[in-house]
Parts: sequence; C-alpha cells; structure tokens
Amino acid sequence: MTLARQIVLAARPEAAPGPEHFRLEQRDLPPLGDGQMRVRLVWMSLDPYMRGRMSAAKSYAAPIEVGAPMQAGAVAEVMESRHPGFAPGDVVLGYFPWSDMAVSDGAGVMKLDQGVAPLSAWLGVLGMPGFTGWVGLNRIAEGKAGETIVVSAATGAVGSLVCQLARARDMRVIGVAGGAAKCARAVADYGADVCLDHRAAPDARTLSRQIAEAAPAGVDVYFENVGGKTLEAVLPRMNDHGRIAVCGMIAWYSGAEAPPPLPPAWQLILTRRLRVQGFIVTDHQAQYGAFLAELAPLVGAGAIRWQETVAEGLEAAPAAFLSLLAGGNDGKQLVRIGADPVGV
Repeated sequence: MTLARQIVLAARPEAAPGPEHFRLEQRDLPPLGDGQMRVRLVWMSLDPYMRGRMSAAKSYAAPIEVGAPMQAGAVAEVMESRHPGFAPGDVVLGYFPWSDMAVSDGAGVMKLDQGVAPLSAWLGVLGMPGFTGWVGLNRIAEGKAGETIVVSAATGAVGSLVCQLARARDMRVIGVAGGAAKCARAVADYGADVCLDHRAAPDARTLSRQIAEAAPAGVDVYFENVGGKTLEAVLPRMNDHGRIAVCGMIAWYSGAEAPPPLPPAWQLILTRRLRVQGFIVTDHQAQYGAFLAELAPLVGAGAIRWQETVAEGLEAAPAAFLSLLAGGNDGKQLVRIGADPVGV
C-alpha cells in the first residue's frame, strides 16, 4: 500500500468559503490494476472555477461530493505503471485529486515535452488558463487590429496572456486590475496601453468615466473575467456591434457582490447589438494543438511573459485558494506539492 495525503471538501459553503470547508486526510492507495499508473504530484493548479464545484448547484462541471477530494489540474511524475502508454519517469499533465500521490487510468492525461518550458508553465501560460485566453480572444471575441479591448483581471493567468496577444494584434489594450502594483505590471510586462485600478475607483460610475477617458472611441471587445463593478463600468462604453467574451465572474461566485440590474444591461445589449457569448474552454479542446503550435515557440523564445504565485506544500492549498478568490494572487496561483523530477 502507498500512503497518500489529500484535501477533501469538508462541507459546502453557503457564501464565501473558509478554512472550515476543507480537511486534510490520509488514505492508502490500493495496488495498481491493469491499465493504471501511480503518480507523484509535483505542481498543482488553483483556479476560480473550483469555487463552483464546491456548490451543489447544477453547472457545467459536476459538484465535488462532501468528503471527496477536491480536484485540480496538475503536473505529475509517473512512479509505477501498469498502463501500456506510460512508464515510470514520464512527466504528465492531467486532472488529479488535491493530493501528493494518486492513481490514474490515463484518461485525459498527456505526456509533457520537458524541454519546452518550466513544468509549472503547463498549468499556466501553456495550460488551461493560457488556452482559455487564446480561445476567448481568437474564437469568441474575434479581436481585430485597430480595435479597443478591455481586459478585466489583466494580470491574472488568463488576462495577462489576452493582453499580450491583443497587443501583438495591434489592438488598443485597456487593462483593469486590483491595485497600483498590478496595474503597473499590466503596462510594463503585458503590453497594456493603460491599466485602471478598480480598487481605487469608489464605484462603477467612476470606473466607467475612467474607461471613457482611456477609450475615447469606445470599446469594441470586453474580455470578461470578473463581473461585478467592472462589468457595470464597461457596458455603457461598448460600441455598436461590440463583443463580450464571458470567461468568468469571480466577483459573484460567493454572493459577496450583487449583480447589476438586468433591465439596463439587457437594454444596452439590445440597442448596441452586442454579442455576448459565454464559453467553457473544454468545449474547444480540438483547438489545443493549434494553440500550442502558436504559443509554445513564443514561450520558448521568451516572447511571452507570465507571473506565478506559489504556495509551498499540499497543506497550503486551502489558504492559497481562499486568497485567490479574494484577488491575493499575482498571475497564476500554483501549489508546489513536491520537487521537480531529477533532470528537469
């Protein structure tokens, strides 16, 4: 038997989650059966969508059952294998429990080219967040040269890549982020023409005036990561036939901030003929190869920049996740579960 530590959902939060909703447990992993492999987790991703899986409400992803381990994208090393497609020493990317060890049947698991980028990058700029930004800008919003885009959470794992890809496309990029330091990074590192601090704006009306000053010709594309005050501020500044790619709405995930009144928003969508499209990146998995073909060379050449916030050790995951929901991370939030494989 192999002993594994894991973090389970201890209770469903009614509003904002807290430490009491998680529990660290130990359990024995059974011996491997045919077609299975045992992996050691190295890097684990924390993402806002996980808050939705803590709820029993119907959504695009099944809820985590109380008492079951939380799930995450992770980079892992194969330690033992009875699977024909994987061998000990392989480094893989897949979805695993919040754990230090796990057993997998290989479904949804891919081997990584360890020479392309640091292993952690496969959970950020080359992983689900980067792919989300690429799909949202290219396939959903269809951003074009000469247009103006507003990107909320502009220094996050998704938003920071959207800013860089939009800038490379000769779009005017207006970032929105929380705090002066993040705004400075959006301009200096991620190519935003200007970045607005939503925390410094007392209300949506003030932020909307700032957006109008930064985008005197109006906004053509809004990449929506947060909802809340930023959405209220952007909507009145959208141009006719503008496009909104709805990626996330972290401001509302725990009910801490009320959505804007629907009738005024609905009226703007109608009168300005806006195209508002929500998307889940897993629906676009067939495009992942095209994404990697474009991004991997840029990442390898150092042409794309990204930031990581790293929590050390499995036991640090709950606090890091709660900090992420409150905007405490800078860039991609990761948990380092163990040491990188030797030679990586």
